[in-house]
Amino acid sequence: MEVRVKVINTSANPLPEYQTAFSAGLDIRAANSEPVVIPAGGRALIPTGLFLEIPEGYEVQVRSRSGLAYKSGVYVLNAPGTIDADYRGEVGVILANAGEDSFTVNAGDRIAQLILAPVTRLYWDEVEQLNTSDRGHGGFGSTGKE
Repeated sequence: MEVRVKVINTSANPLPEYQTAFSAGLDIRAANSEPVVIPAGGRALIPTGLFLEIPEGYEVQVRSRSGLAYKSGVYVLNAPGTIDADYRGEVGVILANAGEDSFTVNAGDRIAQLILAPVTRLYWDEVEQLNTSDRGHGGFGSTGKE
């Protein structure tokens, strides 16, 4: 299925693209004017130079790149971040560094990936009582280790 998304690209980077035929996400690149050093345990907001017009009924999710997370401990802090259909500002990526060393983000570095996803609207049915279930009120860890 193909969905068209309007985009303005103010960076020197190419538009985000899929890296393989079956990739779910498009890699996005940093558009910072100077290198950004993220210290171990730190975080930074990285600009992308991208402005989107997402169709109604969709969101764009910002997710970590697995290789960056594995090799450097750098990941999208609020993953998946959500870009709502009515947002028109620049796409920014909050990167966090869980690694042991500082990490430098240079302009053009692939820093995250974007996923287009449909949005299902939730509507409340306020009731006095919920149906029972086998699990009941059992919460964190209540279903066992295995």
